Order: sequence, then C-alpha cells, then structure tokens
Amino acid sequence: MLSHKIVSQDEWLAARKALLAEEKAFTHARDALAAKREALPWVRVEKLYTFDTPQGLRTLADLFGPRSQLIVYHFMLGPDWEEGCVGCSFLSDHVDGMLPHLEHHDVSYVAVSRAPLAKIEAFKKRMGWRFPWVSSNGSDFNFDYHVSFSESDKARGKALYNFEEQDYTSDELPGVSAFYRDEAGNVYHTYSAYARGVEMLLGTYVLLEFAPKGRNEEHDMRDWVRHHDRYESGAQAAGRAHEQKTQGEA
Repeated sequence: MLSHKIVSQDEWLAARKALLAEEKAFTHARDALAAKREALPWVRVEKLYTFDTPQGLRTLADLFGPRSQLIVYHFMLGPDWEEGCVGCSFLSDHVDGMLPHLEHHDVSYVAVSRAPLAKIEAFKKRMGWRFPWVSSNGSDFNFDYHVSFSESDKARGKALYNFEEQDYTSDELPGVSAFYRDEAGNVYHTYSAYARGVEMLLGTYVLLEFAPKGRNEEHDMRDWVRHHDRYESGAQAAGRAHEQKTQGEA
C-alpha cells in the first residue's frame, strides 16, 4: 500500500487548492511557450524528398493531401528491424482517435520510417492502426531531420540529435516535425522535437499522472510498456507472479 499522510477533508482541500495555484501557473506558462513555438521562423524545404506509399511514390508536398499543415512522426523502424520500436508503438496507439479532429482542423498526419513499405504495412496490420505510414527508404529525409544515423556516426560514437552532439545510442531515434505548404506549393519546415519533447503526444502519461501512483516507473517507459498485443492478461500476470514467488521460496 502507498504510504501517504491521511488527513481530514478540510486539510486535503487546502493542500489541493495550493497545488491548483501551481497548476494554473504551469498552464499559463505552457500557453506562453506554445505562442513562442508558433512564432518560430520557418525554413523553406528546398530538397525534393520522395516516399514510398500504398498509392505509389509521393513527394513531401503530396503528403499534405488537401491540407496546409503536416505533422510527421519519425517512427523508429529501421530497414533491417523486425518490428517497430516499443515506445513509438506506444505513442502511435494514441493517434487514430485524433485523426478526424486533426484533419478537420487543416492538419494532416503521417508516420515516416526507413523500413521498406512492405515491412511497414505488415507491422501496421499487426497493430491494427489506420493512420498513414510511409517509407523514406533510399531518401535523405530521416538523415536530414536527424532521426537516422550513418555508419560514420556509429564509428565515431557521436550523432547530432535533439539539436546537439550526443553519444551514439541507436541507428534510429524518435521525433516529430511540422511543415506548412503555401498556396504556391512551397513547403516550409516549422518545428521539430525529439527525445522527451514528443511526450506531449502520450495521452496515457497524462492520465497516469492523475492516478495515485503517477507514472510508476523506476527509470522510464521501458520498465513497463510493451507492444499492445504482448501484454499479459490479468490472470496470466497473476499466475506469473505466483510462479516467481514459488520459485523464490523453493
């Protein structure tokens, strides 16, 4: 059982209202930060990027569809990977319900990975997702947006990620990028976020932070998150815990 101070309703209400004042300050600070994000300058995308899609080859401008804004999620699924990253999959479990709201607010969404399209389609089917997901295999796109890394990066043990040189940890890392397309068809890169910067997309974390135990992680999501088709049922988990306890007592 969690060890927390037990108080009267009046004491709880006083503590809750004190925290509410801090929560309101955080909300206002977040609003101010969002305004600064929106005010960032843009960079015109000069390179022609092409992507393999179920409808054939498409350019970055094509991925917008009829909309002027595009969110790209850089999904970690490398050319030789057997399945998608668990963390990226956790995030992607949140996307399908958002799609109609985004699309009716002039925003298209697409996931991009370096894996061949056939591998993407197979994993997408396994997960039961509907959102668009395309392959940048053979393109510079992932490298230019600093979510895929070269053999030379690996050899020197360093890579440019989250806007700074870091120790090389993987040939693929996560991120999200935003783009705008004007009426003339010009595309502009407006924003990118990496590492914990993509956590805002994780609605599960928002709910967990309302729960008594919070995120309940010792290190990070790798402590507990699995592909959603690999979670044990309650009975299976209880049986495993009993088996481990029995083995420990033997």
